[in-house]
Amino acid sequence: MSITVNYEYKLKPSMQQIKTFDAWLSTCKKVYNYALRERKDWVNSRKSPVNACSLVSEYILPADTPRPTYYSQCKALTSAKKNITDLTKPHIHVLQQTLRQLEAAFVSMWERGHGFPRFKKKMRSFVYPDVKQNAVESGRVKLPKIGWVRMRMSRPLPEGFTLKQMRLIKRASGYYAQLTYQLGVQVPDVPVHGHFLGVDIGLDKYIATSDGELVSRPRFFNALHRELKLLQRRLKHKKKGSSNWLKLQNKIAKIHQRINDTRKDWHFKLAHNLCDKAGAIFVEDINFKAWAKGLFGKHTLDAAYGQFFNILSHICWKRDVFFLKVNKDYTSQICPNCQTHTGKKDLSERVHRCVSCGYTTNRDVAAAQVILQRGILAVGQPVSQIASGDVLLGANSNISLGKCP
Repeated sequence: MSITVNYEYKLKPSMQQIKTFDAWLSTCKKVYNYALRERKDWVNSRKSPVNACSLVSEYILPADTPRPTYYSQCKALTSAKKNITDLTKPHIHVLQQTLRQLEAAFVSMWERGHGFPRFKKKMRSFVYPDVKQNAVESGRVKLPKIGWVRMRMSRPLPEGFTLKQMRLIKRASGYYAQLTYQLGVQVPDVPVHGHFLGVDIGLDKYIATSDGELVSRPRFFNALHRELKLLQRRLKHKKKGSSNWLKLQNKIAKIHQRINDTRKDWHFKLAHNLCDKAGAIFVEDINFKAWAKGLFGKHTLDAAYGQFFNILSHICWKRDVFFLKVNKDYTSQICPNCQTHTGKKDLSERVHRCVSCGYTTNRDVAAAQVILQRGILAVGQPVSQIASGDVLLGANSNISLGKCP
C-alpha cells in the first residue's frame, strides 16, 4: 500500500509553449473522437438484426472484425503516425493515455452503469504517465518534447515521495501542472478516539454539529450571479466564434472558476475547523444526485455537499480523525433524548420540541445528535458516554437505542 498525493502548481509558459499546449490538446481530442467513432461503428454494426436493418442508414462491417480495444487502437495509432504528421508532434505516451482514458470510460459504462461515452468538444488536459524524478525543480518543470516551463511555487515539493505522473490542465485562468507523488508506506486505519462529533447538513444552515454549533451557508453563486448574468446577456448579441464572443466566453469562464475556487477554499477551511474540534466525525450517507433533482436543486448544487464530504474525509484521514457515514433515514424525526418518533416536520419548523420528554433544541442540532448516536452505535461505543469522557448531549444513560419506528 502507498500514499498518493497530488500537488498542483500554476505554470507561466511562453507564447510558443502555449501554442504547443493548445496544438497537443487539439490532437488529443481528435484521437479520442476518432477512436470513439471506431468503437461506436463496431457497436452499431452489431446492434441491428440481419433481417431488420435501418431504412435510413446502417453500418456494414465484416462479421469477423474484432472489437476495437485499447491495445488494438494503440497499435493502429503507431501505424497512423507514418502518414499523419500531426500525430508525430505530441509525445506518444500522451496519445496513448488519451486512448486509455477512453477505455476507462467504457469500463465505467460496463461496470458502474455510466452512460455511453460521448464525443469531446474540448480536451482540457493530457497526461505524462512516466516522468523522470529530476523533471521538477524549484520554479520550473520539464515537460518531455516541450522543455522547461516556468512554474509558480505556491507550496514546497513533498520530500521523500516519488514522482509517478504529470498532468497538464488548461483552465480559464491559465495552465496548471498536477504532479502525482507516491510514498510506499503502510498506513494503518484511523482508530476511533477523542471527542465524537455528529454533523448534519442543510440549506438553512450549511452544517449543524452535535455540540450545538451552527454554520451559516455562504451563497457562492449568488454573490457573483449579477455579474455573470450581465455578461451572458451581452454574449447572446455577439456573433458566435468571433473575437469578442471568445473574449466574453473567457470572462464568463473565469467567473465560474472564481466561484469554484472560493467554494473549494471554504470547504477546506471548514473541514480543518471540524477536525480541530473532534477525533471522530459522523455524517449522513446521502445520495446527492437525487438531492440535486429536487425543488432546491440550484441551492444544493451551489452548496456542493458531495465535494465537501470528499474533502472532509480526506482531511480526516490526513489529520488522523476517524470518519464514518451513517444511515440518513428519519434523523429529523427522532428525539435524541428519548428516541421517540416525533413525526415529519415541515421545512418552516426550525425547532425540535419533544412532547414526550420536553427536550427542545434547534432542529438541525437535534438531527446532528441523532447522527452522533448512530455513529457511536456503529463503532461499538457506549451511547451514554463518548471516548473522550464527555457526556453525550441529549442522551440518557438508561436508554437502549434501537431502530427508529
